[in-house]
Amino acid sequence: MFDFIGTFNVVPSLPEKLEPLREIAYNIYWAWNPDALQLFRRLDSTLWEQTNHNPVMLLGKISQERLKEVENDDGFLSHMNRVFVQLNVYMEESTWYSRKFKDEDANHIAYFSAEFGLTESLQIYSGGLGVLSGDHLKSASDLGLPLVAIGLCYKEGYFQQYLNNDGWQQERYELTDFVDQAMKQVLDDNGDPIKIELAFPGRSVYFQIWKIQVGRIPLYLLDTNVPENNDEDKNITRSLYGGNKETRIQQEIVLGIGGIRALHAIGTKPLVCHMNEGHSAFLALERMRFLIKYYGLTFEQAKSIGFYSNVFTTHTPVPAGIDVFSNELVEKYFGDYYRNELKITDREFYKLGTILDKKTNNDFNMAHFAMNTAGFVNGVSKLHGEVSKKMWVAGFKDIPFDEIPIDSVTNGIHIKSHISNDMYELLYRYLGERFNTHSSTKETWDKIEEIPDEELWRTHERRRERLVAFARNRLRKQVISRGGSLSDVDTAKEVLNASALTIGFARRFATYKRATLIFRDIDRLYNILSNPTAPAQIIIAGKAHPQDEEGKKLIQDIVSLSKEEHLRKKIVFLENYDMNIARYMVQGCDIWLNNPRRPLEASGTSGMKIIANGGLNLSVLDGWWDEGYDPSLGWRIGNGEEYEDVDYQDEVEFRLIYEALEKEIIPLFYKRGDDKLPRGWIRMMKESIKKLAPRFNTNRMVYEYFNKYYHQAYENRKLLMADDWKNGKEFTDWKSKIFSNWKKINIKTINAEIHNNDLEVGSNYVIDAEVDLGELTPNDVHVQVYYGKIDEKHIAHSNSYFDMELVEKSASSKTYKYKGKIVCERTGDFGYTLRILPNHSLLINPFELGLIKWANT
Repeated sequence: MFDFIGTFNVVPSLPEKLEPLREIAYNIYWAWNPDALQLFRRLDSTLWEQTNHNPVMLLGKISQERLKEVENDDGFLSHMNRVFVQLNVYMEESTWYSRKFKDEDANHIAYFSAEFGLTESLQIYSGGLGVLSGDHLKSASDLGLPLVAIGLCYKEGYFQQYLNNDGWQQERYELTDFVDQAMKQVLDDNGDPIKIELAFPGRSVYFQIWKIQVGRIPLYLLDTNVPENNDEDKNITRSLYGGNKETRIQQEIVLGIGGIRALHAIGTKPLVCHMNEGHSAFLALERMRFLIKYYGLTFEQAKSIGFYSNVFTTHTPVPAGIDVFSNELVEKYFGDYYRNELKITDREFYKLGTILDKKTNNDFNMAHFAMNTAGFVNGVSKLHGEVSKKMWVAGFKDIPFDEIPIDSVTNGIHIKSHISNDMYELLYRYLGERFNTHSSTKETWDKIEEIPDEELWRTHERRRERLVAFARNRLRKQVISRGGSLSDVDTAKEVLNASALTIGFARRFATYKRATLIFRDIDRLYNILSNPTAPAQIIIAGKAHPQDEEGKKLIQDIVSLSKEEHLRKKIVFLENYDMNIARYMVQGCDIWLNNPRRPLEASGTSGMKIIANGGLNLSVLDGWWDEGYDPSLGWRIGNGEEYEDVDYQDEVEFRLIYEALEKEIIPLFYKRGDDKLPRGWIRMMKESIKKLAPRFNTNRMVYEYFNKYYHQAYENRKLLMADDWKNGKEFTDWKSKIFSNWKKINIKTINAEIHNNDLEVGSNYVIDAEVDLGELTPNDVHVQVYYGKIDEKHIAHSNSYFDMELVEKSASSKTYKYKGKIVCERTGDFGYTLRILPNHSLLINPFELGLIKWANT
């Protein structure tokens, strides 16, 4: 078999007047600048669609004749220069961060994720996690955060979906030519690609780095497809979530350990690292290794210092969604690393892979590992934070449930990336520049009331019309590609009704999302959809994982239904769900249906994307909708029940969907006055936009990450590294002292005031305690009263606590006297106890050492 003996690269040839197009194309800012998108569409609308909205490929494929035409087109040149100015102004203008924090280090936050959904033309994402990561970067850019991102450069990316004649999902993998993407290889001072070495079992593995500019944020992608690697290692980063367990741990080593080394190689040493899911958690080891090797710290010192500047976000509500590797596999890849680099024993190392207090553990859990090495841990909705506590409660022995140190930051979406151009222009016209600069403030969205009902409705109707036209065209192409008959092709042109209530369902086809729930009673559903005076229709899209046979069967069932004569114009399944299909659907649907089994949807973001587009939600109270729902904003399915009998749950909830459609949604949609406007529906659209848009967007989300975690983590790191890590070393010594002396602590006596009669509301219940702290001092601990109603003792968020006051130290011993009083604020039977917790100004929470002393234990 022959092989090429040399390589060369061909780049677009642009006339000098058109050079700004290149700079515009190589910054993903165009993906959320409507004027830039229109510019590329204007250049060649057909080629724009053929390249899947890829401006770099567009410039590479466009004819020189067309370039000469636009070079002499004053209107086009004016448009291009306007967009070029917009880009430069965006890059150079002051931001929220630059105005508030003028002197802090550049790029001190590093954000790691296994996938990034930036635009449909760059296939390095599979679904919601990736799109969220991309939106995170876009909002970080808008806010001006000093953030840099790390991911993997997948040659294949996620699979392309197509269906056979039986409706069974098939997978096709397309190779990406990185030269045709808005990315550039990172070079050293000599103009050669930077290559990073990683030690793998019996060999070295190398990777190169690609850079994507996402507005103000640099995203670096790591690529093992380099000549120095053998064929197997070249394929480590070939496909997203592909291969076996060994491929997965290899990818996670490249992402985590390689990611830190890549940042160091390009001159960036982040002070804060954010692990978006556990895929990148090995970065914590590399941060430890760096401190041990270059600053002479011990493992405990390096681990402690790293803990206070790492952030871990979990996105899964079930243990099955977490990467767990056998210790045998981990030993294969990390045995030399932990012995020679970290200088620790196997027992110390494998203890990092579990939060459970077990003598032996055969598996290395990446979520547990992340929690052991990151001081800031959060779920992605308020409900998911609670679900995560339940999932991991066994790892937090003796800690009250509501105090388990797992927080939450509810996800959001980058509004400008998902809103239609029509709606953007409408909102900008009435909300003004604050729509661009203050999208997370209530005051910005209050102006939605100034939009005339007719204008809002007509704008939304245009998007529904475009969705229907898009769906017909996609369906026609699907029929042709499967070898369908001419009559089937003609039918595809007639599906759907541009004026009918349109229900959208688009997401990953995991079984818990219950894609077929709405089809449980076909006869009743047909009657709902086919009402001649109030018709409705359903558009569905989504992919099943290649190994998920049950998910594929759900798709096949839906496709089979959509082919039935009486339903084929009412139900449409769109193949190969991606960001482009998602955009059309969220911009054009009237109702967004979401019916997962509560509480298995950690957050969900697709329903957020319809908000600013004027759509309304019909959803189970799970994920974000559990905190977003209000009767004036949309509809709920159930009241937040959780069932053990899932068949019974399905029976109850599909009927609730039908009832909501029949009795509330469809009547409201078709209730029209003389002006043909559904005023009640428009009222709900405005309420939804006004109240939900400022909350469920990534500008608010990134603000929250910064204020809750990033800034504190940054301050922690700066404090710990000061004076040649003096504070870090002293803090580690303090921890060692606490661990060594904790068992010596003893609550010797507890005395409470004796009351012959019941206490009245407003009175005080006074408690005295005598505590032996051994070698510790009162500054090292919190002595607290913990109390609550007896009947509510085990109900989360029902109990309270407060610090007792130190009143006396024994002259001849290490005993201290404390006093506290419970203020009686409500009636009932109450109980109390005492507890002692570690106390230090650097502790993120008092439970992170796993030490707690309760009275009588």
